[in-house]
Amino acid sequence: MSMMGELKLFLGIQIHQSLRGIFINQAKYSQEILVKHGMTSCDGIGTPMATKHLDADLSETPIDQTKYRSKIGALMYLTASRPDIMHATCYCTRYQDRLRNISLWLNGSFATLKIPFTWVSGIQKTPTAFSDSDHAGCLDSRKSTSGGVQFLGGDKLVSWSSKKQDCTSVSSAEAEYVSLSACCT
Repeated sequence: MSMMGELKLFLGIQIHQSLRGIFINQAKYSQEILVKHGMTSCDGIGTPMATKHLDADLSETPIDQTKYRSKIGALMYLTASRPDIMHATCYCTRYQDRLRNISLWLNGSFATLKIPFTWVSGIQKTPTAFSDSDHAGCLDSRKSTSGGVQFLGGDKLVSWSSKKQDCTSVSSAEAEYVSLSACCT
């Protein structure tokens, strides 16, 4: 093993270190994904997720599952440095075999990828966690989706998650309790 200097690029993640902190982004990797999937001319939307509800295509219209799963896999890798696309990406994974229309959803996710993610130096040791859920947000299974973020020192994001709950909650309060439990463990 040898010391090759300051780390600049690691597994597709560009890294810039300074006295102010560490800045990471995957702009180069995300641009390669856009080229690979023919989406370089897509118009981004202001949020990483479309506002209309995504559901399964029950008409059994055949789609290219390999291409769709490749896009989702690329987005899943990008969530390592992009907490803002985590929920939208996990939401799209639910319909990998019966997709209705993914292009609008993916355009929003890819449009925000040039913004660097920052960890500022001097992190304090005080943890803070927030969680949220929707009640029965999945129309197919009536299961809720949990989301959570964990901070150190009040504003230094260190962990994030978004996941469909394993159980079906009978109330919004129960969905919130399940979400909080998942966030704090």
